[in-house]
Amino acid sequence: MTLVRLDDRRRALAEAMDAQGAWPADSAWVRRAVLDTVPRHTFAPDRLWTWDGHAYVPVDRAQDPNAWADLVYADPGDSAITQIVDGLPSSSLSCVSVVVDMLDSLLLEPGDRVLEVGTGLGWNAGLLTARAGPGRVTSIEVDGELAAAAQRRLTEAGFAVAVHTGDGNAGRPQAAPYDRLIATYAVDDVPWAWAEQTRPGGRLVIPWGRLGTIALTVADDRKSATGWVQGLATFMPSRGTDQGREYHAIRSGAATDRQVRVDRDLGAPSPTRTCSSPSGSPTRTSASSPRATARGSPYDCTTASAHGPPLSPTATAPPMLPRAAPAASWRRSKPAAGTGRSAAHRRCGTSE
Repeated sequence: MTLVRLDDRRRALAEAMDAQGAWPADSAWVRRAVLDTVPRHTFAPDRLWTWDGHAYVPVDRAQDPNAWADLVYADPGDSAITQIVDGLPSSSLSCVSVVVDMLDSLLLEPGDRVLEVGTGLGWNAGLLTARAGPGRVTSIEVDGELAAAAQRRLTEAGFAVAVHTGDGNAGRPQAAPYDRLIATYAVDDVPWAWAEQTRPGGRLVIPWGRLGTIALTVADDRKSATGWVQGLATFMPSRGTDQGREYHAIRSGAATDRQVRVDRDLGAPSPTRTCSSPSGSPTRTSASSPRATARGSPYDCTTASAHGPPLSPTATAPPMLPRAAPAASWRRSKPAAGTGRSAAHRRCGTSE
């Protein structure tokens, strides 16, 4: 068996990102951190998981180091599953493309104080520290075993990060206010605690429902936060989220009664997003709402396209972690002309 060469895998990853134009021009530090300062494989556990067409099966580094390395340094749009609970992925090394895009959206500067919710394996916390500096990153993980393992990996790698076990949705008020907040799991409702613990002018980057990631800026009066949908992605939801029915419970073994083909022109103009409250005012939630919600009252966001009627942001999305197939891969759209950002930006907001 040919011995695995992790340097070659990293080089292939860099070339794939180059070919896709996925390295952010405005955040050159991200490339250096991902490829050199914080190697992805140093945070990967010895057991990973892969989908074999029927179930998630383990891939152990000791037994098959090449297959293990293939999962760690897969296509930029593929994650590496690191934990399975009740047959479903519950933690992963996120897709490199997603991580890079979110770090770019965070607009992180040296010296910024950062709150990360969802430590996972600690790789993202290491990347944040490489930019913000030692002791500037606080991270919260609901899984005590994951939190302890992440703290150990970070310490061994020389990154001074404070990892705490707790409910990420509650934030970490003891160390607030923060300059930046980044979440690594999807929420349908943005917890107001996240905005409340971020300073005026501070930035939050959050996976939102099944649509993508949003970047919000806290207003000077700290009573609202507004921003844009930055890119398209599918994230694992917070623990305890209802995953819906299993595939067999939906199909019940019955044959497909009809098939519908849907064609989409990816080269067509991007749809625009309109966000409004029940009163019809754009962008902001009602003043009585303690948190933003991605869908439904009191804050309704629909996608209006020049080529058809409005679409619900969740109407056509697949289940978050389907029983019958692995989580969907993510692909970044090309930057809009004249910008360094994705063409998928959409206006959204939240208010107290």
